[in-house]
Amino acid sequence: MSTEKVRSTKLKFKGEKTKKKRKRDNDDDEVGRVSGSKRKDEEEDPETWVLPDNPHEIRGPTFIIHPSDPSPVCMNFNAAAARIVLHLLDKEKLEGGTEPPTLLDRTPTDVSQVWVTTRVAGSPTVNLRTGTGEGKFLSCDTHGLVSADRDARGPQEEWTPVIMPDGMVAFMNVYEKYLSVDEVAGGTLQLRGDSEEVGFGERFWVKIQSKYKKEANEEEKKKDGKTSVSKINETSSNQLYQTWGAGRIVTSQEDKKELKRARKEGRLAEAMLDRRSKLKRFVI
Repeated sequence: MSTEKVRSTKLKFKGEKTKKKRKRDNDDDEVGRVSGSKRKDEEEDPETWVLPDNPHEIRGPTFIIHPSDPSPVCMNFNAAAARIVLHLLDKEKLEGGTEPPTLLDRTPTDVSQVWVTTRVAGSPTVNLRTGTGEGKFLSCDTHGLVSADRDARGPQEEWTPVIMPDGMVAFMNVYEKYLSVDEVAGGTLQLRGDSEEVGFGERFWVKIQSKYKKEANEEEKKKDGKTSVSKINETSSNQLYQTWGAGRIVTSQEDKKELKRARKEGRLAEAMLDRRSKLKRFVI
């Protein structure tokens, strides 16, 4: 059997650092079973193209495919012509002479097929910028015309990704209309941004790189940790509460009702004690 290493065909991007896989010694079976999944995550190539599970995971280099019939297409940007092109993926089969991978196994073969997704922290919308040329933003005007000729981002360059139950993604623009693949005269396909509903033409397969998906999930965990509510048992009053910042107490609606009832009962008890004290002094 040949021991020659297979050369990677993954697309590399300028400025990206490739993490080296850690070499591990053979562990015993028990340790292998316990830590097998963990090692798999650690050794996964950070540049592997994967599907997002949540909208916040869509960031960084992005590969957008539409399962058109008879040939699936991907969103390309022709830097020379400064326009968006829907590239026929089956054309690669004719040029390469080999069978192409399945649709979900496809990865970019040229940097023109890659878009760079960015978002403002905490915003549900994203911006899609071309990976070639001067970095133009994908935009849509009030008439549904889609282009990539803007140097700056604004409302028309904002897209809200919506992940459908089947894992495909729909992109909604600022006018609450959806990006779609439309067939025009002569059978040519083009992008539109005026669809009212999500159908076949409005669904895309979106692939991102594993390291950006992991990065997004780590940020979400940190954000949840800062805002999560933790209950602390206060022995002096047996009250459940949470604090953060400068010791500010935040209670739930139930706790507030209980506190209000307790204060009311406390005031009644104090009034009764005060009345008994007065009566006792009067009798004496």
